[in-house]
Amino acid sequence: MLKRFFSYYKPYKKLFILDFSCAVFVGILELAFPIAVNEVIDRLLPMENWTVISLACLGLLVIYLLNTGLQYIVTFWGHKLGINIETDMRRKLFGHMQKLSFSYYDENKTGHSISRLTKDLEEIGEVAHHGPEDVFVAIMTLLGAFGIMLTINWKLAVLSFIVIPLLMICAVHFNKKMTKTFRKMFSDVGDINARVEDSIGGIRVVKAFANEEHEQKRFEINNERYRQTKLQSYKIMAQNIMANYMLMRTVTLFTLLFGTLFVIKGQLTYGEFVAFLLLSNILIGPIQKINAVIESYPKGIAGFKRYTEIMDTHPDIVDAAHAKDMTVKGEIRYENVAFRYKNMERVLNGLTLSIKEGETVAFVGPSGAGKTTLCSLLPRFYEIEEGQITIDGVDIRDFTLQSLRSQIGIVQQDVFLFSGTIRENLSYGKLDATEEEIEEAARKAQLSDFISNQPAGLDTIIGERGVKLSGGQKQRLAIARIFLKNPPILILDEATSALDTETEVAIQQALNELSKGRTTLVIAHRLATIKNADRIMVVTKSGITEQGTHDKLLGEEGIYSRLHQAQFG
Repeated sequence: MLKRFFSYYKPYKKLFILDFSCAVFVGILELAFPIAVNEVIDRLLPMENWTVISLACLGLLVIYLLNTGLQYIVTFWGHKLGINIETDMRRKLFGHMQKLSFSYYDENKTGHSISRLTKDLEEIGEVAHHGPEDVFVAIMTLLGAFGIMLTINWKLAVLSFIVIPLLMICAVHFNKKMTKTFRKMFSDVGDINARVEDSIGGIRVVKAFANEEHEQKRFEINNERYRQTKLQSYKIMAQNIMANYMLMRTVTLFTLLFGTLFVIKGQLTYGEFVAFLLLSNILIGPIQKINAVIESYPKGIAGFKRYTEIMDTHPDIVDAAHAKDMTVKGEIRYENVAFRYKNMERVLNGLTLSIKEGETVAFVGPSGAGKTTLCSLLPRFYEIEEGQITIDGVDIRDFTLQSLRSQIGIVQQDVFLFSGTIRENLSYGKLDATEEEIEEAARKAQLSDFISNQPAGLDTIIGERGVKLSGGQKQRLAIARIFLKNPPILILDEATSALDTETEVAIQQALNELSKGRTTLVIAHRLATIKNADRIMVVTKSGITEQGTHDKLLGEEGIYSRLHQAQFG
């Protein structure tokens, strides 16, 4: 764990050495003051030479100025080191999360992922800066102070330091308790984020059902759980501070008590006595640093463990070693395909079907029969359990994911739009699209009139998840992406479901035009949109039970005929 943590320092060796060296010098210079005071009281003061004493104080001022400059470097550049490491880890984590398969997101709350990208990494950044540096400098200062005390009076030094082992025992004890508590606290923060995301994201549903009070109660459960965990962490922290404060004051008391005794016996000079008292106060700084590390270290380690949990989660679906970039024409075949979502019953079992290049095939049937799942397997959003899926006779696992997915255009049933402008969302289908290409895609998707009526045109802000757009406008924008992408294979999952009848007819004509010469898979509940499909397949939990043209299936008086009768009477 520690070896892996320290590997993130590697790109910043020079910065780490600079920060660490300055911190060491700061610790050394702190020890110079008690020695100087000892010399002033025992050697310079009896001389009664004000000039010499003034020069000595001037020398101390120079030391303080140097220490001040070093403190700036330690504070600013040290935090820069921590921020750089935090930024690198966040970049790697976000990149890794982009590669994780759908199954990971099916099983993990979005709020937890957000916490790991933000709160967890902030704590890791603090430990990256303060952890190694503060512990080393604190130990060095403690040993330095002890060494100086030994040279002055070894008996008093031993008596003063007799409490230090108890401080170390307390540190280990409270560190274990706080690590466990902070890990729980980070999990609670993730739960709060997930709850807020659900509630705010679904605010229209909440208000439509007048369930604001219900959402408040649900939030309070998470909020109270977090409060209790955080109170527990503060309780442990308070116990730690209390124990350390008492033990440190005991050190000062021992120094004062036995130091006075040694002065009376003539075994200690006044200068040495004052130096001892100053050194005992210097010990407070390193102990406080160690306590601060004890407080931040459990947070950082808990965050780092959660970070590594995600980084060690491997995508279910990756490029095979022999995978290649290939251009497809569009002949698709499913051979004895079986699939199930994790810990669930099989959705598909022994499915076999063929789709010719340029053919438009529609899938209809009851909800939950596997229509969307069937189409989701083609771009390898999920991995099949058994069987094989091929495009142009090549197993889709022999394609690179980038190559495969770049040649499949998908309009999903639930449209997701990014916070930003119409242009940014539309050009997501082709990031290097020209202005003319964007305008042409918008025209084909029946978006031109809407865009021209907006004061900012294509640069109109649509709000988070397209909140400022109607359902139909969102769907048309999603369809425009496909026009812009212009792929050889199309998957239209209820692509016109949110459109009014008049717009649906216009869009359907455009989709029919787009589908010419392309292999198109259409998932539909509204049968009017697929009557011109080359083939219609009826998908049930038993598999594909019927297939043929619209007229052929109507004549068979089977499931399709009954569905048609239910919709059109």
